[in-house]
Amino acid sequence: MHWTARRDRYRSVLAGDACIHPGSVYDPISARIAEDLGFEVGMFAGSIGSFAVLGAPDIIVLTLTEFAAQALRINRAGGLPLMVDADHGYGNALNVMRTVEELETAGVAALTIEDTALPRGYAEAKPRLISIEEGAGKMRAAVAARQDPALAIIGRTSATAITGTEDAIARARAYEAAGVDGLFFAGGMTRDQLDAIAGAVKLPLLLGGVPPDLLDRPYLASRRVRIALQGHQPFSAAVQAVYATLKALRDGTPPGKLTGIAPPDLMARVLREDSYAARTRDYLGG
Repeated sequence: MHWTARRDRYRSVLAGDACIHPGSVYDPISARIAEDLGFEVGMFAGSIGSFAVLGAPDIIVLTLTEFAAQALRINRAGGLPLMVDADHGYGNALNVMRTVEELETAGVAALTIEDTALPRGYAEAKPRLISIEEGAGKMRAAVAARQDPALAIIGRTSATAITGTEDAIARARAYEAAGVDGLFFAGGMTRDQLDAIAGAVKLPLLLGGVPPDLLDRPYLASRRVRIALQGHQPFSAAVQAVYATLKALRDGTPPGKLTGIAPPDLMARVLREDSYAARTRDYLGG
């Protein structure tokens, strides 16, 4: 498949003047729903990958191949530009290059590489960051590894929450100099921090874990924030729905009395039944 067109659409978001919220997706159906509802970008998080693929918490036990395979399934199902959380690149700078190769092949429009030391080391009580030099090296490696120049490489840091504003700015400047296409700040952000960072760098900004007092899209857009995550509630909502349905059946509720079931027209739409019916007529004579 050809992925460049959706990557170009993602880059148009970065180059625009508005702040958007991406749709959090985790499989082909959720991505199709997000696309049908008009989301400009889909977000596939590392945590959600671990939940969906392994049924495991977000402790970096998911492998690159497992994550890339799920990203490919999502991308193959539709045309939504997909941004993915590639964590720390699954190792050092050389592993980052392999990560970019695999995720580019899987069709992602953008990927983030972060500077957190992952997985957490023995007896570590809290997260820590790698050095700025190592982080910048990872960013350079990621940029060097991509083959499609439309693929966006986003440098990610949690420095605002872990080491403070001064270090966050230093990292942002170093990653900007390394050639990334945007800067993602996770783990919390204050207005003062955002104002300072926006004034220190020129790249588009992305935010995760946005506190309620920052959820003001015109303000965020004025600070060059182009994408602001709202969390990953769709996966939790799906878990609750499956749990409630199975519990109702186990408790004796007749299938015809279940609530919250997708109607046939919605199921047909997300399964793309019309498209498969057309193929059947064209190629099987049905």
